[in-house]
Amino acid sequence: MKHDLSHGAAWMNGEVIPIAQATIPVNDWGLVHSDITYDVVPVINGAFFRFEEYLSRFFSSMESLYLDPGMNKSEVQKALHHMVSQSGLRDSYVAMVCSRGRPKISGSRDPRDCENHFFAWCVPYVHVIKPEIIDQGATAWISQNVYRIPAESVNPRIKNYHWGDFTQGIFEAKDNKYETVILLDFDGNVTEGPGFNVFAIKDGVLITPDRGILAGVSRKTVLEIADHLGIRAVIRPLSINELLAADEVFLSSSGGGVIPIVRVNETIYGNGVKGPISVRLNKTYWQWTTLEKYRDPINYIA
Repeated sequence: MKHDLSHGAAWMNGEVIPIAQATIPVNDWGLVHSDITYDVVPVINGAFFRFEEYLSRFFSSMESLYLDPGMNKSEVQKALHHMVSQSGLRDSYVAMVCSRGRPKISGSRDPRDCENHFFAWCVPYVHVIKPEIIDQGATAWISQNVYRIPAESVNPRIKNYHWGDFTQGIFEAKDNKYETVILLDFDGNVTEGPGFNVFAIKDGVLITPDRGILAGVSRKTVLEIADHLGIRAVIRPLSINELLAADEVFLSSSGGGVIPIVRVNETIYGNGVKGPISVRLNKTYWQWTTLEKYRDPINYIA
């Protein structure tokens, strides 16, 4: 029987199944200890965008966490291609995941005794902030109560599901009628938000934080675009005061590209209209998604 995978699919143990049927054991350490890593690669108009870079970051994360699912890059790439091809999704959010798994020795608390495993899933393309909200004017809240987990505790350069800080921040932002949250570190510098990096623009110069952040592939793309367009960019600490005094603020994410923000807390940028540099960067970002050198086309099954 052919399954309807248009709402999402999962790859588990070599099989592609509807995402609603995908499960992991209740005692999997990925669930009970958040001992897990993942990465997300976008599919845009029938092709993975910058797949090799997302894949390399995923394998780097696994190596840092002593995770080994027994699959190499080529095998993971093949699994994701097979899953998305079966789903028929031409614009998709695609997650690759490696979990610590269950202890092979009952009762063991030694992570070396666990059987690591890989799985993946895809759903229709996810926007960090919906396009219609961006068109109306997207907003962000800088939390005054929740701070980013220190890098000395959880390395933000390894993608992880330690979202306790982000989730609390999102509740705070929503309670204050803002769309998303930006978290500071304990020195009062901007870090990142749930699923995105942060940029400020002042006097035509891009500024983005250098610490407490994921080294986002979309962030890298923005920096490369800025260089291509002759826009100066600097990577350094970004204080809350600098962010609030900026001419423009935008987010970068595989879930939306360049996302202009028109209000942060009580500060309104550009009279509430998307900034011209942000708009130019976003237009170029989507143009770059069509470039053959960045695309890994999917062979869809008819």
